[in-house]
Amino acid sequence: MLGLDFWLQLAVLLIALFYGARKGGMALGLISGIGLVVLIFGFHLKPGKPPVDVILTILAVVCASATLQAAGGLDCLLQIAEKLLRKHPRFVCYLAPYICWFLTVLCGTGHVVYTMLPIIYDVAIKNGVRPERPMAASTIASQMGVICSPAAVAAVSMIALLDGYQVGGQAFGFTQLFAIVIPAGIIGVFVEATYSVFRGKDLDKDEEFQKLISDPEQKKYVYGETTTLIGVKFRPEQWASLWIFLATVAVVAIFGMFPELRPMVGKKHLSMTLIIQMFMLCAGAFMVIFCKTRAASVAKTAVFNAGMVAIVAVYGVAWMSSTMFTAHLGDLKTMLADLVREMPWTYALVLLLVSKLVNSQAAAVATIVPVALAIGTPPGLVVAFSSACYGYYILPTYPSDLAAIQFDRSGTTHIGRFVINHSFIVPGLIGVITAAIVGYFLGMAYGYI
Repeated sequence: MLGLDFWLQLAVLLIALFYGARKGGMALGLISGIGLVVLIFGFHLKPGKPPVDVILTILAVVCASATLQAAGGLDCLLQIAEKLLRKHPRFVCYLAPYICWFLTVLCGTGHVVYTMLPIIYDVAIKNGVRPERPMAASTIASQMGVICSPAAVAAVSMIALLDGYQVGGQAFGFTQLFAIVIPAGIIGVFVEATYSVFRGKDLDKDEEFQKLISDPEQKKYVYGETTTLIGVKFRPEQWASLWIFLATVAVVAIFGMFPELRPMVGKKHLSMTLIIQMFMLCAGAFMVIFCKTRAASVAKTAVFNAGMVAIVAVYGVAWMSSTMFTAHLGDLKTMLADLVREMPWTYALVLLLVSKLVNSQAAAVATIVPVALAIGTPPGLVVAFSSACYGYYILPTYPSDLAAIQFDRSGTTHIGRFVINHSFIVPGLIGVITAAIVGYFLGMAYGYI
């Protein structure tokens, strides 16, 4: 049985998470330090271990992605995406979410959606489509792509934490993870996009919207000027940076799929954690050397700043969680192992809720996956429910959600009177729950479960 000490320590952990998430930015990781001091000095717990391998892997990936942005390669990719979107405006509710999902998979960060949002809005409003439909679906899809990307923080965290485990009778690697999350993500995005096609009133039948544009000044503001990257001429070096990055992602994926290609270290093949770290650093180096990229500009990019925040969050939250849960591992095994076996969905639910608490997929993975494995949760089940690590759409506090609200000048993408009734919660729940269910059945089909 879990005693009073456990519940008091859990309260300390939850207070640190709630307060840190409310403050935003790096506060989550920093305030976890207070939780650590209370747990170790107040309750005399043995300090846990910060996830060093995960942090270093995240750092390498962030450096490569930030260098891509500094080199201008990200804008080249966004231009290609915009051309596709403007060519088929009638299908914006499907195309926009899939484009944002795919951009995240390629680049490893959902922050690519910021540049796409004004373009999505422009295509929607100029073609009489309620902007809320593609915009909310696209912000959700962009974050659903995180766990599907070989260059994303959450995905590499999962790979680092499960390194050495057997899944489906084979050593865990890229193949096992992406065979689950990519098809699950594709289906999840399709279902949430289909819902979005029919949500809300058409603009010509929306009394509030019609009242808004009855004012000539407001109508001019709502329809505005066209936002576009089409026609922008990019330097060859910018295109080269994009190809260097994508080639590196492809090489890393090949090493993940074919372990025999990796060099032997002792009696084992070199781990994928080290492969990712080395090749991502190389990608950044090549972009600096061959693409006329100023190294000093890398640290000033939005991708680098967001990545550093993720590292601090993972560092603090995972260390604090490890300290608290390791101290009660025996009791947790007794209580929870049978529960997870009988009701596997409880693991997915916990992962989803913790993701909301910490506002980070990577931090949720780093917090929950080690505990789940330690109490005996089958690694295959952990992999099958990977898509459930995205839950921070439950409250509209994430930057991409807030950005969508700001970019939608029509006011259709909104936060409701009761806060919880906002534009993102229903497509988010539909997309993630669908992906988690598909992942579970794929796991059964592959023999992971």
